[in-house]
Amino acid sequence: MYQKYERVMCKTLLPRLMTFILLLSAQTAIAQKGQFLTADDFYAQSFNGEFQAELLWLNKSLLDQAEQILGHRFRGMRTRFKAQVQVRGQETVSRTAWIFEEIGKIHPITIGVVVEGRGQEPGEGVKASDQIVAVKILEFRESRGGEVRYRMFTDQFSTVALQAGGLPKLDQSIDGITGATLSVRAVKKVATLALFFHRQTSFSAFSKTTVLKKSDEFSGSIAE
Repeated sequence: MYQKYERVMCKTLLPRLMTFILLLSAQTAIAQKGQFLTADDFYAQSFNGEFQAELLWLNKSLLDQAEQILGHRFRGMRTRFKAQVQVRGQETVSRTAWIFEEIGKIHPITIGVVVEGRGQEPGEGVKASDQIVAVKILEFRESRGGEVRYRMFTDQFSTVALQAGGLPKLDQSIDGITGATLSVRAVKKVATLALFFHRQTSFSAFSKTTVLKKSDEFSGSIAE
């Protein structure tokens, strides 16, 4: 009697249980994916007021360093970004916003990074700095690792800058997420790249040329 009952259970409940598990896994994977922010919305959230379109040309040296950061060759000889400059008393505050795609495990993750430069004309006690003010996940296409879009992770990048000297690296540690190692790595790479590219523009706090004039045209920030 018991063996007959066991056979019935295996034939009826087990397939249903397996189907339920597969459906649950599929729903979880779908929940990870999606577009969470458009590029236009990202730029609107990144700046207070008007901003301008800019272009950074990449020479061989910059491409080589970008390859070291990403672990693969950066595609293209130039990259576009948005920028804004505000003068507050004796201090110039500039922002740049970048959107890049970086592979997590299989598919690209669309990531936006906002960098702020302060102290191009420092007053007393004002130290020049380039720091991240925001990291946003615009679109996630992987089946796992979507937790990187939540603020509990992205808020860790606030005030992060580059280490001084050597290969560009973040100056603060970023906590990982269990099951999202590759996605975390992709976001960290893009954050580092955005800081590095920002440093090459005239919007950097360390730039010898302070940008104060707004323009509707590409100013063509060029790395010689």
